[in-house]
Amino acid sequence: MKKKVVIGMSGGVDSSVAAYLLKEQGYDVIGIMMKLSPDDPEYAENEGGCCSLSAVLDARRVADKLDIPFYVMNFKAPFQNYVIDNFIDEYFNGRTPNPCIMCNKHIKFEELLRKAIAIGADYVATGHYATVEEIDGRYLLRKSEDDKKDQTYALYNLTQEQLKHVLMPCGKYSKPEIREIAEKIGLEVFRKKDSQEICFIPDNNHGKFLEKKSGRKVKPGNFVDKDGNVLGKHKGIVYYTIGQRKGLGIALGKPMFVTDIIPDKNQVVLGNEEDIFKNTLIAKDVNLIPFDKVEGEIEVTAKVRYSARPAKAKLTQVGENKIKLVFEENQRAITKGQSVVFYKGNYVVGGGIIEEIL
Repeated sequence: MKKKVVIGMSGGVDSSVAAYLLKEQGYDVIGIMMKLSPDDPEYAENEGGCCSLSAVLDARRVADKLDIPFYVMNFKAPFQNYVIDNFIDEYFNGRTPNPCIMCNKHIKFEELLRKAIAIGADYVATGHYATVEEIDGRYLLRKSEDDKKDQTYALYNLTQEQLKHVLMPCGKYSKPEIREIAEKIGLEVFRKKDSQEICFIPDNNHGKFLEKKSGRKVKPGNFVDKDGNVLGKHKGIVYYTIGQRKGLGIALGKPMFVTDIIPDKNQVVLGNEEDIFKNTLIAKDVNLIPFDKVEGEIEVTAKVRYSARPAKAKLTQVGENKIKLVFEENQRAITKGQSVVFYKGNYVVGGGIIEEIL
Protein backbone atom coordinates (compact mmCIF):
# COMPACT_ATOMS: atom_id res chain seq x y z
CA MET A 1 0.00 0.00 0.00
CA LYS A 2 1.33 3.45 -0.97
CA LYS A 3 2.45 5.78 1.81
CA LYS A 4 0.32 8.92 1.90
CA VAL A 5 1.93 12.38 2.01
CA VAL A 6 0.35 15.82 2.36
CA ILE A 7 2.41 18.50 0.65
CA GLY A 8 2.06 22.19 1.42
CA MET A 9 1.74 23.88 -1.98
CA SER A 10 2.33 27.63 -2.39
CA GLY A 11 1.99 27.88 -6.14
CA GLY A 12 5.77 28.34 -6.41
CA VAL A 13 8.25 26.20 -8.31
CA ASP A 14 9.82 24.49 -5.27
CA SER A 15 6.67 22.98 -3.75
CA SER A 16 5.34 22.16 -7.24
CA VAL A 17 8.43 20.14 -8.16
CA ALA A 18 8.49 18.58 -4.66
CA ALA A 19 4.95 17.26 -5.33
CA TYR A 20 6.11 15.83 -8.67
CA LEU A 21 9.21 14.18 -7.15
CA LEU A 22 7.15 12.56 -4.39
CA LYS A 23 4.66 11.18 -6.90
CA GLU A 24 7.54 9.79 -8.97
CA GLN A 25 8.89 8.12 -5.82
CA GLY A 26 5.59 6.26 -5.46
CA TYR A 27 3.83 8.25 -2.75
CA ASP A 28 0.09 8.92 -2.68
CA VAL A 29 0.31 12.74 -2.80
CA ILE A 30 -2.33 15.24 -1.61
CA GLY A 31 -1.71 18.94 -2.27
CA ILE A 32 -2.83 21.48 0.32
CA MET A 33 -2.55 25.25 0.21
CA MET A 34 -2.67 26.80 3.65
CA LYS A 35 -4.86 29.90 3.81
CA LEU A 36 -2.86 32.06 6.21
CA SER A 37 -3.40 35.74 5.58
CA PRO A 38 -6.37 37.76 6.85
CA ASP A 39 -9.34 38.44 4.57
CA ASP A 40 -8.04 41.65 3.05
CA PRO A 41 -8.14 42.72 -0.62
CA GLU A 42 -4.46 43.73 -0.56
CA TYR A 43 -3.49 40.10 0.11
CA ALA A 44 -5.87 38.56 -2.42
CA GLU A 45 -4.67 40.91 -5.14
CA ASN A 46 -0.98 40.75 -4.25
CA GLU A 47 0.46 39.16 -7.37
CA GLY A 48 2.26 35.95 -6.43
CA GLY A 49 2.18 36.73 -2.72
CA CYS A 50 1.06 34.56 0.18
CA CYS A 51 -2.41 33.08 -0.43
CA SER A 52 -3.07 35.42 -3.37
CA LEU A 53 -5.63 34.36 -5.96
CA SER A 54 -2.86 33.89 -8.52
CA ALA A 55 -0.95 31.60 -6.11
CA VAL A 56 -4.05 29.45 -5.52
CA LEU A 57 -4.66 29.18 -9.27
CA ASP A 58 -1.00 28.30 -9.94
CA ALA A 59 -1.06 25.56 -7.30
CA ARG A 60 -4.36 24.19 -8.59
CA ARG A 61 -3.03 24.07 -12.17
CA VAL A 62 0.07 22.19 -10.99
CA ALA A 63 -2.08 19.70 -9.05
CA ASP A 64 -4.26 19.14 -12.14
CA LYS A 65 -1.16 18.60 -14.29
CA LEU A 66 0.25 16.09 -11.78
CA ASP A 67 -3.18 14.49 -11.33
CA ILE A 68 -3.19 14.84 -7.53
CA PRO A 69 -6.04 16.09 -5.30
CA PHE A 70 -5.74 19.71 -4.16
CA TYR A 71 -7.46 21.55 -1.30
CA VAL A 72 -7.24 24.99 0.32
CA MET A 73 -7.34 24.75 4.12
CA ASN A 74 -7.92 27.55 6.61
CA PHE A 75 -5.03 28.19 9.00
CA LYS A 76 -5.76 31.90 9.54
CA ALA A 77 -6.44 31.70 13.30
CA PRO A 78 -3.22 29.91 14.34
CA PHE A 79 -1.20 32.01 11.87
CA GLN A 80 -2.58 35.18 13.44
CA ASN A 81 -1.88 33.86 16.94
CA TYR A 82 1.58 32.34 16.49
CA VAL A 83 3.06 34.44 13.70
CA ILE A 84 1.42 37.85 13.22
CA ASP A 85 0.68 38.59 16.90
CA ASN A 86 4.18 37.44 17.86
CA PHE A 87 5.68 39.62 15.11
CA ILE A 88 3.81 42.67 16.45
CA ASP A 89 4.66 41.98 20.12
CA GLU A 90 8.35 41.48 19.40
CA TYR A 91 8.74 44.74 17.48
CA PHE A 92 6.92 46.72 20.16
CA ASN A 93 9.31 45.16 22.72
CA GLY A 94 12.39 46.33 20.82
CA ARG A 95 13.22 42.98 19.24
CA THR A 96 13.43 41.90 15.59
CA PRO A 97 11.59 38.58 15.02
CA ASN A 98 11.83 36.10 12.17
CA PRO A 99 8.24 35.22 11.16
CA CYS A 100 9.29 32.42 8.78
CA ILE A 101 10.82 30.53 11.70
CA MET A 102 7.64 30.89 13.76
CA CYS A 103 5.52 29.79 10.79
CA ASN A 104 7.63 26.68 10.25
CA LYS A 105 7.55 25.85 13.96
CA HIS A 106 3.86 26.34 14.66
CA ILE A 107 2.04 26.17 11.32
CA LYS A 108 3.78 24.00 8.71
CA PHE A 109 5.27 21.38 11.03
CA GLU A 110 2.74 21.50 13.85
CA GLU A 111 -0.74 22.48 12.65
CA LEU A 112 -0.38 21.10 9.11
CA LEU A 113 1.31 17.92 10.34
CA ARG A 114 -1.46 17.40 12.92
CA LYS A 115 -4.13 17.72 10.22
CA ALA A 116 -2.18 15.49 7.83
CA ILE A 117 -1.95 12.68 10.40
CA ALA A 118 -5.64 13.16 11.27
CA ILE A 119 -6.62 12.40 7.66
CA GLY A 120 -4.44 9.30 7.59
CA ALA A 121 -1.26 10.66 6.01
CA ASP A 122 2.14 9.24 6.94
CA TYR A 123 4.12 12.37 6.13
CA VAL A 124 3.94 16.10 5.52
CA ALA A 125 6.20 17.52 2.80
CA THR A 126 7.41 20.98 1.76
CA GLY A 127 9.56 22.52 -0.94
CA HIS A 128 12.30 23.51 1.52
CA TYR A 129 15.95 23.06 0.55
CA ALA A 130 17.10 20.72 3.33
CA THR A 131 17.16 16.95 3.92
CA VAL A 132 16.18 14.65 6.77
CA GLU A 133 18.34 11.61 7.55
CA GLU A 134 17.95 8.84 10.09
CA ILE A 135 21.21 7.68 11.71
CA ASP A 136 21.23 5.16 14.58
CA GLY A 137 17.57 5.79 15.36
CA ARG A 138 17.99 9.58 15.56
CA TYR A 139 16.57 11.90 12.92
CA LEU A 140 18.98 14.59 11.73
CA LEU A 141 18.53 17.74 9.67
CA ARG A 142 21.17 18.13 6.97
CA LYS A 143 21.99 21.12 4.79
CA SER A 144 20.75 21.22 1.22
CA GLU A 145 23.03 20.14 -1.63
CA ASP A 146 22.63 23.71 -2.93
CA ASP A 147 24.45 25.78 -0.32
CA LYS A 148 23.13 29.07 -1.76
CA LYS A 149 19.52 27.96 -1.24
CA ASP A 150 19.97 26.01 2.01
CA GLN A 151 17.02 26.70 4.33
CA THR A 152 18.01 24.77 7.44
CA TYR A 153 18.40 28.07 9.32
CA ALA A 154 14.60 28.42 9.33
CA LEU A 155 14.00 24.76 10.27
CA TYR A 156 16.02 24.31 13.46
CA ASN A 157 12.88 23.93 15.62
CA LEU A 158 11.94 20.55 14.16
CA THR A 159 11.61 17.88 16.87
CA GLN A 160 12.39 14.18 16.58
CA GLU A 161 8.68 13.37 16.30
CA GLN A 162 8.24 15.93 13.51
CA LEU A 163 11.39 14.96 11.60
CA LYS A 164 10.12 11.37 11.58
CA HIS A 165 7.11 12.55 9.52
CA VAL A 166 8.75 15.15 7.26
CA LEU A 167 9.88 14.85 3.63
CA MET A 168 11.85 17.55 1.76
CA PRO A 169 12.66 16.20 -1.69
CA CYS A 170 14.12 19.47 -3.06
CA GLY A 171 17.08 19.23 -0.67
CA LYS A 172 18.99 16.95 -3.00
CA TYR A 173 18.81 19.40 -5.90
CA SER A 174 20.02 22.89 -6.77
CA LYS A 175 17.55 25.65 -7.60
CA PRO A 176 18.48 25.63 -11.32
CA GLU A 177 17.89 21.84 -11.39
CA ILE A 178 14.44 22.31 -9.79
CA ARG A 179 13.55 24.91 -12.44
CA GLU A 180 14.80 22.58 -15.19
CA ILE A 181 12.61 19.73 -13.89
CA ALA A 182 9.58 22.06 -13.79
CA GLU A 183 10.18 23.21 -17.37
CA LYS A 184 10.80 19.66 -18.62
CA ILE A 185 7.49 18.34 -17.24
CA GLY A 186 5.55 21.36 -18.49
CA LEU A 187 4.87 23.29 -15.28
CA GLU A 188 4.34 26.97 -16.11
CA VAL A 189 5.68 27.97 -12.70
CA PHE A 190 9.24 27.07 -13.77
CA ARG A 191 9.95 30.77 -14.48
CA LYS A 192 8.15 32.13 -11.39
CA LYS A 193 10.22 34.41 -9.14
CA ASP A 194 11.07 33.42 -5.58
CA SER A 195 8.61 34.69 -2.97
CA GLN A 196 9.25 37.85 -0.98
CA GLU A 197 10.73 37.78 2.50
CA ILE A 198 7.70 38.50 4.71
CA CYS A 199 4.67 36.94 3.05
CA PHE A 200 2.02 38.83 5.04
CA ILE A 201 3.48 42.30 4.33
CA PRO A 202 2.81 42.76 0.59
CA ASP A 203 4.61 46.11 0.23
CA ASN A 204 7.50 45.11 2.55
CA ASN A 205 6.83 48.17 4.75
CA HIS A 206 6.77 46.54 8.18
CA GLY A 207 6.49 49.85 10.03
CA LYS A 208 3.27 50.75 8.20
CA PHE A 209 1.98 47.20 8.79
CA LEU A 210 2.64 47.43 12.53
CA GLU A 211 0.88 50.79 12.82
CA LYS A 212 -2.12 49.59 10.81
CA LYS A 213 -2.59 46.08 12.23
CA SER A 214 -1.50 46.33 15.85
CA GLY A 215 -4.12 48.75 17.16
CA ARG A 216 -1.28 50.30 19.16
CA LYS A 217 0.12 53.80 18.92
CA VAL A 218 3.70 54.05 17.67
CA LYS A 219 5.27 56.74 19.83
CA PRO A 220 8.21 58.92 18.76
CA GLY A 221 11.12 59.06 21.19
CA ASN A 222 14.78 59.99 21.51
CA PHE A 223 17.89 58.85 19.71
CA VAL A 224 20.62 58.70 22.35
CA ASP A 225 24.32 57.83 22.46
CA LYS A 226 25.69 55.06 24.68
CA ASP A 227 25.94 57.51 27.60
CA GLY A 228 22.27 58.48 27.29
CA ASN A 229 22.87 61.92 25.74
CA VAL A 230 19.98 62.93 23.46
CA LEU A 231 20.97 63.16 19.78
CA GLY A 232 17.58 63.79 18.20
CA LYS A 233 14.08 62.36 17.68
CA HIS A 234 13.11 58.96 16.23
CA LYS A 235 9.69 58.11 14.79
CA GLY A 236 9.08 54.97 16.90
CA ILE A 237 11.19 51.96 17.93
CA VAL A 238 9.32 49.59 15.58
CA TYR A 239 11.05 51.29 12.62
CA TYR A 240 14.58 50.34 13.69
CA THR A 241 16.77 47.26 14.05
CA ILE A 242 20.32 46.63 15.29
CA GLY A 243 22.97 47.52 12.71
CA GLN A 244 20.70 49.84 10.75
CA ARG A 245 22.40 52.87 9.17
CA LYS A 246 20.06 54.02 6.38
CA GLY A 247 16.68 55.64 6.95
CA LEU A 248 17.43 56.90 10.46
CA GLY A 249 16.20 60.40 9.60
CA ILE A 250 19.00 62.08 11.53
CA ALA A 251 22.22 63.74 10.31
CA LEU A 252 25.15 63.78 12.72
CA GLY A 253 28.01 64.49 10.31
CA LYS A 254 29.24 60.89 10.22
CA PRO A 255 27.70 57.44 9.64
CA MET A 256 25.79 56.28 12.72
CA PHE A 257 24.36 52.83 13.43
CA VAL A 258 21.62 51.50 15.70
CA THR A 259 23.49 49.72 18.50
CA ASP A 260 20.60 49.05 20.92
CA ILE A 261 16.87 49.58 21.41
CA ILE A 262 15.55 50.29 24.91
CA PRO A 263 11.76 49.81 24.82
CA ASP A 264 10.98 50.81 28.43
CA LYS A 265 12.59 54.23 27.80
CA ASN A 266 11.43 54.39 24.15
CA GLN A 267 15.04 55.04 23.14
CA VAL A 268 17.11 54.05 20.12
CA VAL A 269 20.85 54.02 20.85
CA LEU A 270 23.21 55.15 18.09
CA GLY A 271 26.94 54.55 17.85
CA ASN A 272 29.87 53.88 15.55
CA GLU A 273 30.13 50.81 13.36
CA GLU A 274 32.58 49.09 15.72
CA ASP A 275 29.90 49.28 18.45
CA ILE A 276 27.69 46.76 16.58
CA PHE A 277 30.33 44.01 16.60
CA LYS A 278 30.01 41.52 19.50
CA ASN A 279 31.08 37.93 20.10
CA THR A 280 28.89 36.49 22.90
CA LEU A 281 25.17 35.82 23.16
CA ILE A 282 22.59 33.98 25.24
CA ALA A 283 19.76 32.24 23.38
CA LYS A 284 16.47 30.94 24.81
CA ASP A 285 13.79 28.51 23.55
CA VAL A 286 16.58 26.29 22.28
CA ASN A 287 15.82 23.17 20.26
CA LEU A 288 18.55 20.54 19.85
CA ILE A 289 18.39 17.88 17.14
CA PRO A 290 21.22 15.27 17.40
CA PHE A 291 20.96 15.08 21.21
CA ASP A 292 18.77 16.32 24.04
CA LYS A 293 21.38 18.29 25.99
CA VAL A 294 24.76 19.91 25.38
CA GLU A 295 27.36 18.17 27.52
CA GLY A 296 30.26 20.45 28.45
CA GLU A 297 31.53 22.77 25.72
CA ILE A 298 31.26 21.91 22.04
CA GLU A 299 32.75 23.57 18.96
CA VAL A 300 30.26 24.52 16.27
CA THR A 301 29.78 26.92 13.41
CA ALA A 302 26.86 29.30 13.88
CA LYS A 303 24.79 31.90 12.02
CA VAL A 304 23.10 34.87 13.70
CA ARG A 305 20.86 35.52 10.68
CA TYR A 306 19.74 33.68 7.56
CA SER A 307 22.15 35.52 5.25
CA ALA A 308 25.20 35.31 7.56
CA ARG A 309 28.14 33.04 6.86
CA PRO A 310 28.61 30.32 9.49
CA ALA A 311 31.36 31.34 11.93
CA LYS A 312 33.33 29.27 14.46
CA ALA A 313 31.97 29.38 18.01
CA LYS A 314 31.91 27.50 21.32
CA LEU A 315 28.57 26.37 22.72
CA THR A 316 27.61 25.62 26.33
CA GLN A 317 24.27 24.97 27.97
CA VAL A 318 23.46 27.46 30.72
CA GLY A 319 19.95 26.45 31.70
CA GLU A 320 16.79 24.66 30.63
CA ASN A 321 16.48 25.32 26.85
CA LYS A 322 19.09 28.07 27.14
CA ILE A 323 22.62 28.24 25.69
CA LYS A 324 25.63 30.54 25.66
CA LEU A 325 27.54 30.96 22.40
CA VAL A 326 30.99 32.58 22.17
CA PHE A 327 32.23 33.32 18.66
CA GLU A 328 35.90 33.14 17.74
CA GLU A 329 35.53 36.48 15.93
CA ASN A 330 33.14 39.36 16.53
CA GLN A 331 29.86 39.17 14.59
CA ARG A 332 28.11 42.13 13.02
CA ALA A 333 24.77 43.27 14.43
CA ILE A 334 23.72 40.34 16.63
CA THR A 335 20.05 41.15 17.17
CA LYS A 336 17.62 40.29 19.98
CA GLY A 337 14.61 38.37 18.68
CA GLN A 338 16.48 36.89 15.73
CA SER A 339 17.52 33.24 15.78
CA VAL A 340 21.00 31.82 16.11
CA VAL A 341 21.48 28.41 14.49
CA PHE A 342 24.48 26.16 15.05
CA TYR A 343 25.98 23.37 12.95
CA LYS A 344 28.45 20.49 13.07
CA GLY A 345 29.66 20.12 9.50
CA ASN A 346 26.56 19.80 7.29
CA TYR A 347 24.21 18.88 10.14
CA VAL A 348 22.09 21.22 12.27
CA VAL A 349 22.88 20.94 15.99
CA GLY A 350 20.03 23.28 16.92
CA GLY A 351 19.10 26.89 17.44
CA GLY A 352 17.30 29.38 19.63
CA ILE A 353 16.05 32.95 19.96
CA ILE A 354 18.72 35.54 20.80
CA GLU A 355 17.81 36.94 24.22
CA GLU A 356 20.94 38.74 25.38
CA ILE A 357 24.10 40.09 23.79
CA LEU A 358 27.20 40.24 26.00
